[in-house]
Amino acid sequence: MCSTFRHDRHDSSFFPSYQSQTTENFANTEIITLPRHILAEQRKYKDASGDLSMLLVSIQLGCKFVANAVRKAKLVNLTGLAAGGTSNVQGEEQKKLDVLANEIFINAMEDSGKVAVMVSEENDEAFIVDSARRGNYSVVFDPLDGSSNIDCAVSIGTIFGVYQNNGSDGEVKDVLKPGSEMVAAGYCLYGSSVVLVMATKNGVNGYTLDPSIGEFILSHPDIKIPSRGKIYSINEGNSKYWYEPVSKYIEHLKYPEDPKKSPYGARYVGSMVADVHRTLLYGGIFGYPADKKSAKGKLRVLYECFPMAFVLEKAGGKATTGTARILDMVPESIHVRSPIWLGSAEDVGEVEEYFKKYPIEKL
Repeated sequence: MCSTFRHDRHDSSFFPSYQSQTTENFANTEIITLPRHILAEQRKYKDASGDLSMLLVSIQLGCKFVANAVRKAKLVNLTGLAAGGTSNVQGEEQKKLDVLANEIFINAMEDSGKVAVMVSEENDEAFIVDSARRGNYSVVFDPLDGSSNIDCAVSIGTIFGVYQNNGSDGEVKDVLKPGSEMVAAGYCLYGSSVVLVMATKNGVNGYTLDPSIGEFILSHPDIKIPSRGKIYSINEGNSKYWYEPVSKYIEHLKYPEDPKKSPYGARYVGSMVADVHRTLLYGGIFGYPADKKSAKGKLRVLYECFPMAFVLEKAGGKATTGTARILDMVPESIHVRSPIWLGSAEDVGEVEEYFKKYPIEKL
């Protein structure tokens, strides 16, 4: 069931002749697409309505559209700022692709008929779906994380989280709940390949887009993050503003007290999806802490911190503010921010010890 699609070359020709192209030329010809995999999981539950499955399929359709737009952005004049120099609620200048990606996801989820409330980084207010098309789920999303990197072709992505409404007709309060109440979350990375990572209560799986058939194929089944890594990811350009526990912790990674231990390597793309994806696969820690310049942190709780924390925890990792579990937070508003550390369980546990050892008055 968890096989991957791979072609092995058994002769001198990359493309074997029609006569020699038999099933022996392939390690496995069974292709597990994302919809097929989701439906297989759904069948394990007799009482499942299939609504969540349909919603997740709609999300992956939105990811395909955005992936196509990102790939052709420079060729069809989709780079640069949106017309009129508009900004989102965060005060960040909107790129053309920000606006397009936002519309793509809103339309895809509204058309699914399974969503009642949507919250996007690009919209000041929550979007309440018309009652005739309303479903039993709410979705929070950042349609294009890292969009400042679009013009230089650095990896960017989409982040999303899903709540079940539990009988509500669709109100903002449906998303102002702890992240632990999400029923699904994930991200899509638009880079050298397009990879969609989805987490549910059953675990975390990754799917790679095969552009030749236009389908996401199961490529990373049952992802588990290593208990400890060797890489830290943080914007050291902010080190001037760091609080003491952050400075002490990063110094410890660079100059370990035990001379037999090697220092951690530093990797920082500046696109959360890219940095977290690497951390998920290789282990280590990603941090965007509060500091003297951003006292409440910079990343948004609902559609950045919560979904990524959900994914990491379901893969066996941890996520914290430094002093408390991220997924236990109850956001006061849809665009509230928070500090965050996430990654391998041992690494995150270690940074928490530094916050205990060097307490600060407020975060």
